[in-house]
Amino acid sequence: MTCVLLISGSTREGSLHTAALRTAARLAPDGVEARIYAGLATLPAFVPGDPAPPESVSDLRRQVAEADALLFSTPEYAGSLPGSLKNLLEWLIDGGVLNGKAAAWLSVVTPGRDEGARAGLESVLGHGGARLLRAACVRIPLDLRAVDEQGLVTDPQLHRALQDVLQSLARTLAAPRPEPSWQVQSSLYPVITRSDAPPFGSRPHGNGF
Repeated sequence: MTCVLLISGSTREGSLHTAALRTAARLAPDGVEARIYAGLATLPAFVPGDPAPPESVSDLRRQVAEADALLFSTPEYAGSLPGSLKNLLEWLIDGGVLNGKAAAWLSVVTPGRDEGARAGLESVLGHGGARLLRAACVRIPLDLRAVDEQGLVTDPQLHRALQDVLQSLARTLAAPRPEPSWQVQSSLYPVITRSDAPPFGSRPHGNGF
């Protein structure tokens, strides 16, 4: 069973992002347990290095630690991440629970409307050591008219698309991670040669090197 924690970056009642994640949780395919994180609006402001964080922070860290992967869906505010979501991520980074954690994002708006938020999310996740599963990052543009009074997406075609998101995430997690070759590792470091260096073996004996 793959456990996915769904995290919306919006605290607004009736948020399209939250509706998409809520619907995905209801329609989770076999083999996937999807849980909605519901404590974003009540998280206290981040305090660096707090040795005794509030219970709400401890609960957040526990839920993240227990999940196999995190799936984010967030609006863009003022060209970047909402402050509430950035606050959540700062608590996670400070607790070290993002390190190595698989993560992906679900965009529910048309291209060009959340580029700053997605770039900011990827940057912060990388800073925390999370493993971004790009193959599972998906855009499914939605319209508020597709959301009913219970805050669920009603379109059957969108239901299938949201199920596919979770299935893609589970498949990506199950796929073996390729080990980087020596050539790939070594290519990260440039080789600089000196044109005035003598050929190997021709250096005169001495005390220096």
